[in-house]
Amino acid sequence: MTAAPALSRRTVLADALVGQRTLVKDLLLVVAGIAVVAALAQVEIPMWPVPITGQTLGVMLVAASLGFRRGVAALAGYLGLGLAGAPVFAGFTGSIAAVGTPSFGYIIGFVATAAVVGWLAERRWDRRPLLAIALFGLASLIPFVFGIPYMAAVLAALGTPVDLPTALAFGFTPFIVGGIVKWAIAAAAMPAAWAGVRALDRAAD
Repeated sequence: MTAAPALSRRTVLADALVGQRTLVKDLLLVVAGIAVVAALAQVEIPMWPVPITGQTLGVMLVAASLGFRRGVAALAGYLGLGLAGAPVFAGFTGSIAAVGTPSFGYIIGFVATAAVVGWLAERRWDRRPLLAIALFGLASLIPFVFGIPYMAAVLAALGTPVDLPTALAFGFTPFIVGGIVKWAIAAAAMPAAWAGVRALDRAAD
């Protein structure tokens, strides 16, 4: 058997690494995904009104590795645990009060990001460098689609309305450099991981 047919049956990286899917494995992978995002949330540069964290990198890697359903489950689980009070959000925080913070829209955006990344990873966008660059570039932008309007609405509700340039200055501009770094890491890591899987498959033949 050649490496290519073996890989063709492995939808996403997690399946290539852990073998045949079972419910228990899927649940453990979802829990691991939540843990990765929660850990990277604590890699934080405190800022007002939205901190810079490592969450987006975690979201991209988790969703690409787990695929659509498990990736969405991991990020929805992360959001739910945080709202339930588990200290998984940035700064080891978590409570229903997070809904009223300017940064909560970005967390909602993480679920949408996981859906897009997971769906495209199942179509092998994470395996080749050029497609991976496109995939994770898109993924880097999705949280802002949710986060900036949400942030602006919360600030307005708190008595600090902002116009569009100010909203971008608060909710987008500070994240450009870090976003490019996380984009580059994800776009390099996933094709490299798949190259390793293919090498192992060839060695096993």
